[in-house]
Formats: sequence, C-alpha cells, structure tokens
Amino acid sequence: MSVPAGTMTGMTDDDFDGIGLDVLRRRRSSKWVTHPADVLPAFVAELDVPLADPIRRVLHEAVDLGDLGYTEPVGLAEAFAGWAATALDWTVDPADVHLVPDVMVGLIEVVRALGDPGGAVVVNPPVYRPFFTDLPESGCRLVEAPLARDGAGYTFDLDALAAAYRGGARVHLLSSPHNPVGRVWTAAELRAVAELADRYGVLVLSDEIHGPLALPGSRHVPFPTVAGDGCVVLTSASKAWNIPGLKCAVAVAGGPRGRELLGRLPADLRYRAGLLGVVASVAAFTEGEPWRAALLAHLDRNRRLLADLLAERLPGVGYRPPEASFLAWLDLAAYGLGDDPARVLLERGRVALEPGVGFGRGGAGFARLNIGTSRALLTEAVDRMATALR
Repeated sequence: MSVPAGTMTGMTDDDFDGIGLDVLRRRRSSKWVTHPADVLPAFVAELDVPLADPIRRVLHEAVDLGDLGYTEPVGLAEAFAGWAATALDWTVDPADVHLVPDVMVGLIEVVRALGDPGGAVVVNPPVYRPFFTDLPESGCRLVEAPLARDGAGYTFDLDALAAAYRGGARVHLLSSPHNPVGRVWTAAELRAVAELADRYGVLVLSDEIHGPLALPGSRHVPFPTVAGDGCVVLTSASKAWNIPGLKCAVAVAGGPRGRELLGRLPADLRYRAGLLGVVASVAAFTEGEPWRAALLAHLDRNRRLLADLLAERLPGVGYRPPEASFLAWLDLAAYGLGDDPARVLLERGRVALEPGVGFGRGGAGFARLNIGTSRALLTEAVDRMATALR
C-alpha cells in the first residue's frame, strides 16, 4: 500500500511498510542527509515510519495556535506516570519526573550535579557510542566493565563490576535495554546489579530510552522496581514514537537519593527542551499505545525476517535477534574485514551501518544495523551487504 508522508490512520499490520524510498529521501534528518543519495542508510537510530496520528494532530494544533514559545512541562509528568503504570507496572510519583532536553543531556547534567569532577563512571561495553563521546563533557572519567559473552548473547560480568566499584567508581551508567546488543535485562540480572551497587554505595543512572520498545517475549523491568533508592532513570518517547528531533525526555528519581540529586539540576534546564517535544510526548504517552503496539509487531516481523535473510545470503554473520528496539548487532568477523566491517560495507555495497568499533571494547568486527524500516528496504540492505561481501 502507499501511505502519504506523515499519515497513518486505521492501523493495520502492513502500515509500516508504506513509506517508499522517494518519500524518505525528502527527509532532512541525520539518517537521510549524512551520506550521498546512492547510499542506503541503516545506521543512526531513526525509524522509517509515518508519524503517529495523535502526535501529528497535536503538533498541527500547536502550530495553528502559534504555540511555539518557551518550554514548560505542562502535563508531561502526569502523562508519563500514567503510561509507566499501565505499560510497565511501575508506580511513579509525578513529582519525581523532571523534564530534560534528551537522555544524553540529562545524563551529563545529572553527573555534573554530583559535584565530583574527575569521578569515575562505570559503563558496560560494547555500549552506546555517545557514552564515550559525550558523557566526558560532564568532567567524569569512564571506567569499562565489559559485558560477558553468554553463548551467542551477553550478560553482566559481576566480577568486573565489583572490581570497578571497589576501584572507587561511585556511578554506574546502565543501558537498559542494552544498545547495541539488544538485551532486555531480567529482574534477576538487574537485582544482582542493584545489590552490588548498594553494597558499594554506587548510584545507578539507568538509560531506559529503549524500554518502550521491548519486543514480544520480553518485558522491560524499570530499574527502580528492583533497586533501593540509589538510582535515577532517564527515558523518553523519542525512540518508540520516532520524535528525537523535538527534544524532550524525562529524568525520574528512584527514591530519596535520586530525588535529592535531581533537585540540584539547573532550574533553566527545561528551556533547553522543546515545547513541541513536550506536546508530542504527552500525546504519545496518553494516546499512542495502538500505534506503538503496531510498531512492535512490525519490528518483531523484521527481526525474524533478518534472521531468514542472513541465513540465506550471509550465513557467516553472527546474529541474535534483539529483545528490544530496532537495532541488530551483527558479528562479521568471519568475513575477515578487520575491526571496522561497516567501512567495507559502505565502500563496496553502498549501505551504511553503524561501526561497531565506536561502541568500545568488544565492538571490533561488529556493525549495528537499523531494522526499523520497511521489509523491502531491510531486504535491500541485506542484498547490498551480500554484494559487498562477494
């Protein structure tokens, strides 16, 4: 079917296959302007989807009203708390919800608020590249406690975490669900981290931006539901409803310690967020569930489609379907392309994946593929990869 840009009504199973490449190439976001027009982009975490109708409607209303002034978080805390209770079985006091411009800015400001310049922050590579490139803006020092391989997948290395904590780290930056490996951490895994952090007095900052995208068979567990008071969650509607450019996220206190810390955030931080982001996020949390459910069904099909395509055309690629989100972590070491196979795929196949080397230790030989697109474009991406590896 053909869906006009920005339109999605009467949700059906196939609506997310409706936007063609001609429409997508008219977009001006990073995904579509970073590379030349002959490159198929499948790197940055943007979805190739129409905008959800409730979000489109409230944005049009705001523009028609000329409601484009300075940002106030009107209705955001209540909307998020209501959604968290229904979707995640997580009871949140709206008073504990703070507006921040996006998750990375929120993380930087929270670490700054700790008042510990040069303090160590633990990360679990391979992990989201901006943890390495952006978080040092806060003045912190990163300490790596790499994930452990668990067959074809990953788990926490609790011994490495304990060593980092004993070494003086007082903050642990957790990716949950994990980007790029696609794990949805179980309650038992998170509880083990929480108990260890509590023993050493470590504050856990949990980046849960992919939490709304837990796929069928998995359930996202918000960290505060298994921890004591030593945590802060940062999350957003931006990934699940594809609105990162509108700049709106939330920092949520997980108990008294988190509450006191968030109280130190700059009072004017809200003005760095976007009013349209607040408006769109409220609509997502209060009216966007049917759209999200349809998206999750589409992504579930795509992760299974990718498994079939790789088995048929690139059987040497190591792939464990993600448990959340639309990012596939691919092991291309068998093809002998060196530490950065994404560079070879771009040069030979004109398909852009995110280089694994940017995710820290354990990323060499890997690349991250965005499967949040139509089945036709996902198939073309694998075709181009196969062409590059002939």
